[in-house]
Amino acid sequence: MALLPLAETAFTAPTDRDMLPSERRQFVLTHRTCVFGYARQTDGPAMSVVYYVPDDSGVLHVATMADRAKAKAVERSGKVSLCVLDETWPFSYLQVYCDAVIERDPEFVCDVMMGVGWRMSGSPVPVEARPLIDKMRVEENRLVLKCTPYATFATPPRHLESNDQEEKLTHWLSGQVPWFAEDPA
Repeated sequence: MALLPLAETAFTAPTDRDMLPSERRQFVLTHRTCVFGYARQTDGPAMSVVYYVPDDSGVLHVATMADRAKAKAVERSGKVSLCVLDETWPFSYLQVYCDAVIERDPEFVCDVMMGVGWRMSGSPVPVEARPLIDKMRVEENRLVLKCTPYATFATPPRHLESNDQEEKLTHWLSGQVPWFAEDPA
């Protein structure tokens, strides 16, 4: 397993049809931000925007502090939702359902934190910064949430380019698709 570098170009979702299963995976692997959602013990679901680092097997890694509610929710239920966000207009999104576990290996946590830094800045974090990142890992008691996708759900938004397009604006239904589903023939 190897962490993927920041994609040079993010996959652009089609606006005239639902994404194919392979396009859904490409969308997730080439983006970098998501809304991390999990069930709370009380009230409605909790959500927070985070950066994630995919690996070459499709697992999505989120660095967080051990004392954060995200980590506690993963320990409690092991189920999370990631709403992967496009950062260009007209934006699209893809809901990803995951089984999640906690990874505490110090080297791996530091690797993921370096990957997050790359995604936050748009440039690889220099290897010389690793001791500082590792110090932050220790001081903030950081760990990694390893999120393994098992299904996706997409309802690509339709956008108006001008206010005289109402007759052209269409919507369609989507459904849950297994993560490793094949594209239709």
